[in-house]
Amino acid sequence: MRVSNILEFTENHRYFTTRHFALSALDRKVLTSLYQPMAGALSIGFYQLLYYQLAEDSAGYSKLQQQRGLFLGLGLDLSAAGRSQLLEAASRLEAVGLVQSFRHHNPVTEETLYEYVLIRPLHAAEFFSNIHFTLLLRDKIGKSALIELRSTFSAEPPAELARFVNREEVTVPFYELFRIGAGTIDPELEAGWAEAASGSEPPASAQPPARIRHSDMLLRFPRGSGNRSYVEKLKRAPESMEQLNYLAYKFDLEVPEICRLLDEDGIFRNDGTLLWDELQSRANLMYRQDRKRDEERARFLARGEVRPAAEIEDSASSAVQLDIPERFQAEVTVQRYNEMLRREPYTRMLERYFPGAVPDAFIRIFERIDINYKLPEPVINILIHYVLGMSHAQRLTKSFIDSIASNMLAKGIDTLDKAVSYVKEQEKLNATLERRRRGEEPVRGNGQHAGGRGRAAARKPAMPVVKDDGALQEVTPEERQKMRELARRLKEEK
Repeated sequence: MRVSNILEFTENHRYFTTRHFALSALDRKVLTSLYQPMAGALSIGFYQLLYYQLAEDSAGYSKLQQQRGLFLGLGLDLSAAGRSQLLEAASRLEAVGLVQSFRHHNPVTEETLYEYVLIRPLHAAEFFSNIHFTLLLRDKIGKSALIELRSTFSAEPPAELARFVNREEVTVPFYELFRIGAGTIDPELEAGWAEAASGSEPPASAQPPARIRHSDMLLRFPRGSGNRSYVEKLKRAPESMEQLNYLAYKFDLEVPEICRLLDEDGIFRNDGTLLWDELQSRANLMYRQDRKRDEERARFLARGEVRPAAEIEDSASSAVQLDIPERFQAEVTVQRYNEMLRREPYTRMLERYFPGAVPDAFIRIFERIDINYKLPEPVINILIHYVLGMSHAQRLTKSFIDSIASNMLAKGIDTLDKAVSYVKEQEKLNATLERRRRGEEPVRGNGQHAGGRGRAAARKPAMPVVKDDGALQEVTPEERQKMRELARRLKEEK
C-alpha cells in the first residue's frame, strides 16, 4: 500500500470491505499451505479478518467501520509501530494478488476512507503454473517440501484407468435439453438489469468462445512429435490457451490448423514457452493461403453458376465513444460498435467494411502495421474506422494509410483511449480546414480568407504593370522602311 505519510493511515480512519466470492475448504488449504509461507501469518490473519467482515453466506460490501477494530483484532498497538506493521501486512497481500486497496476522499468533509477488495486465491494448478509464486515458495520452504506439498493437492487417477485407451465425451449440451422462447428482447427487463448492476463490479469477459480446447489438441497432435511435451504443458498455462484461442479467432483457424502450427520447428523456446511473434507470423501466412484458396474456389464455382441479384444483395453487410459510420447505423448501436472496436481482431473488423472478400492490398497494408509496427489491436481498429468509415475514405492509398499509422507511432498512441482522442482531434482539424477552404473562416495572422492563398498573397511583391490605355497609332511606310534597314544592319553585324 502506497502511503506517503504514516498519519494518512491510522486507526481512526474508516474502511469497508468488498467481496464477491466465498472461500471453500480447498481455498482455505491453499491460503494456509501456499500463501501463508510467502506472505506471513500476520498477512493471512489480516486477510481472514477482512473476509469475515461479511457473513459467510453473503457477498458485496461491508459496513463502514473504524480501522481500530483491525488493529485490535490483530493484536497490534495503536501507535506508529502498529500502523507500520499493518501497512506491511496489507502490502504483502497486495503483492501476492489477494487484496486490492483503494483510498476514497470526500472533498466536502475532507475525510479519507479505505476500501479493501478481496480476491479469491488461485487454485493449486493455477498457483503452480505461476513461475513467480513457485520460485518464491521454493525459496521460503525448500525444493523438497515444495514437491511434496504440490503432490498433496493433486490426487492420482485410479490405476485401473490405464487399461482404457479411448476417452469419449458424452456430455449433453445446453441446447439439446432446454429451449428458450424466441421472443424479442424485453426493454424493461434490460433497463432493470442495468440499473441493478453494480458500477464497481468487474465487467464480464468479452473474449470470443473457446474453440481450441486442450483435450482436442492432444487427440490430434502427433505422439512422436518433438513438441508433444510442450503442448502437454499448455494445460497448466491458461493464459497461453487464451492467447491460442484469440489467435484462432483472429485468423479463423481450427484445431487441426493450430496443431499443424505448433508442430513446426522454431515455435517453442527451450523452456517450453511459445514464441508468439513467430506463431502469429505463420498463422497470418496460413490465413492468407486459405483466403487465396477460397477466392480460387469461388471463381471456379462462379464459372458454372450465376448468383441472383437478390442473393448478392443479401450477402452484403450493410472514457469517449466514436460515432457509427453511416453504413453500420442500421445494424448496431453506438455501444456495440465501440465494443467491437475494443475487442474484435483487426481481421474481423476489416471484413465488416467489405461485402465480399477483403482486397489483398488492404490485407497486406494492415498486416504490416500489425506485425512490423506492432500496434495493438484496438488501435488498428480505430485506424480502420478512421480511413474506411469517415468522410475522407476516397483517399484510400497505401501512402495515406501508412502516414496515419506512422503518425500514431510517433505520437506514442498505444491504447484505445489515446487513439479515440487522436481521431477526435483529426476530425476537428479536418472540419477547420474544410471551412477555410470554403472561405467561411479567416486565417489567423493576416486577415485574409482561407483557401491557401491569403498568406501567400501577402508576401508577393508589388510588380509594375504596363497598361495599354492609349490610342492605336499606325506606322507610316517611311518608318517601316527604316525599321527594316535597321534590322538588316543588325543582322549583318552579327
